Amino acid sequence: MHNRLLLSLAVAVFLAPLLAGDPAAQQAPQAQPAQGAQQTPQAEQAPAPNRNSVQVGVPEGRAGAPGRGRGAGRAAGPAKPAPRLASGRVQLNEKGVWRGGGGAGGRGTEIPYQAWTKAVAADRRINELEPHTRCKASGFQRQFLTPYGAEITEIAEIQRVFIFDIGGPHTFRTIYTDGRSHPKNLEPTYYGHSIGRWEGDTLVVDTVGYNEGFWIDRGVAPHTDQLHTIEKFTRTDFNTIRYEVTIDDPGAYTKPWGGTSNLSLEANTELFEYVCQQQNYAHELMVGGFKTVDRTTLPVP
Repeated sequence: MHNRLLLSLAVAVFLAPLLAGDPAAQQAPQAQPAQGAQQTPQAEQAPAPNRNSVQVGVPEGRAGAPGRGRGAGRAAGPAKPAPRLASGRVQLNEKGVWRGGGGAGGRGTEIPYQAWTKAVAADRRINELEPHTRCKASGFQRQFLTPYGAEITEIAEIQRVFIFDIGGPHTFRTIYTDGRSHPKNLEPTYYGHSIGRWEGDTLVVDTVGYNEGFWIDRGVAPHTDQLHTIEKFTRTDFNTIRYEVTIDDPGAYTKPWGGTSNLSLEANTELFEYVCQQQNYAHELMVGGFKTVDRTTLPVP
């Protein structure tokens, strides 16, 4: 008993100078609430990020990367002017990817459905069986609405513009700017046949020859193989391309329609390998027997 008392006194003497210099240790203890009084719960700490979420493994710089609300390099202040070539024309080439917002016609657009396409659109709202989720190519504007956006590259030497789709099946679209016309008897494809021309700072793209195996945007608007689109790309500043589209499909709509939206640059982002077919359970979740997917073992995009 005597030894324990001496040990306690020695510890107290040793800690006294340390506690005297610690402001937190000098605070008076909080008063305990009276018996029966309601206690105020302490503020809950923010939950730890879910390391098994679908965004895990997204390369640094992606807008969808954990802990990032914006893409790397995205300007926070006023945008710089659009860069220009030696000829004076605006250039589309940029290290980064472009991501779009809204559907083909933009928000609030009244779509001139035919009776059958209105019924198909209503069914799509319920079932949402979009081909993109089953690794099909994302034709037309849908390219820019994938989770990772698309890269636009102009190669003047061969007079072509390429749009590289990062997500999905990792495909690309070719726009010919050499003055050619559409060939006859086109074989329908996901991207169709695109010819482009420059009108000042605007790239005008005319496309026909689409197949019916994709959705034209993230919305529910159907189309047929009679689809004919006109797209206008105008880079208004360093971070923005104004994207205007006209949809003419007499097999699906009562008249041409379209709208305007913006593509936003996610600068300094590189293309990366993305294998859609590997561990893709979207179809099982939609129409199969899966209710949940175990993501404890993560694929690398």
